Amino acid sequence: MGSSDSGGDSTTTIQYAGYVESKHKSFLNAVKSYRQATTGDSPYDGYTDIEIDDGFFGTGYAISSFPSLYDMYGKFMAGLDVDALYGQVFEDAINKTEINDLVAAESALLDDDIDSNVLPRFQTGMRDINAVMSSSFVTGKALIEDARVKSVAKFSAGVKYQMIPVATDRWKTQLEWNSGTVQMFTEIMKLYFSAKMDVDEANYSMSAKDKLWPFTVLDYERAALGALQGARKSTTDVGGASSGAKAISGALSGAALGFKASGGNPLGAAIGGVLGLASGLF
Repeated sequence: MGSSDSGGDSTTTIQYAGYVESKHKSFLNAVKSYRQATTGDSPYDGYTDIEIDDGFFGTGYAISSFPSLYDMYGKFMAGLDVDALYGQVFEDAINKTEINDLVAAESALLDDDIDSNVLPRFQTGMRDINAVMSSSFVTGKALIEDARVKSVAKFSAGVKYQMIPVATDRWKTQLEWNSGTVQMFTEIMKLYFSAKMDVDEANYSMSAKDKLWPFTVLDYERAALGALQGARKSTTDVGGASSGAKAISGALSGAALGFKASGGNPLGAAIGGVLGLASGLF
């Protein structure tokens, strides 16, 4: 290196041992040949971007092709009339075809018993007392028919009464299903956006690495040129994920995992989001 003083210019030259300079020169020639051979041969060339939408929704679809989260909440929860739902479930439960068939079968069995046993005995008894043509005979038959109607009605009421707890359970299950559908839709959307951020970051990172590959190779040559000056810090990687993207992605993933692990507790989602955010910052 050169320096000057009041007496004129002076030049100071730093030299190393001859064998060191010789090896360094050979090393630089080797590095140059490798640099010339690899500068235009990026290993990231030809990388195909990952299409997250195709994986989640199928080819040709995007998240906008499906109902929004607010729309799903409005359909399954906000616009739900619980009283009307209970009435519908109750009506379906007690008036099912199977219930009506069961009552009809019981009525048929009673009719058969009356025709085969009750009426013959009644008619025989009335004939023995010569009362077949009397008003007592007509009254007796009416009483038998009244007993049949009441018996069928009692059986029908008993069967339908037993269906009330079944209808209530079905109503509760329907409410839980509606709530669970919205929650699952929420989790799918969280997972989608979390995965999309990660995939987009990976795609951008691979593209950046491809474009900056020549500079990465040249950085090695720069380090080789300064090898005799001692160890220096060098950068051999490019296009990593930003701390902000990692933090947001970690928060979304943590919130989704916390929500699921806590059985749908919002507090679990909040704790998971905080932990995911913290992990994404490091």
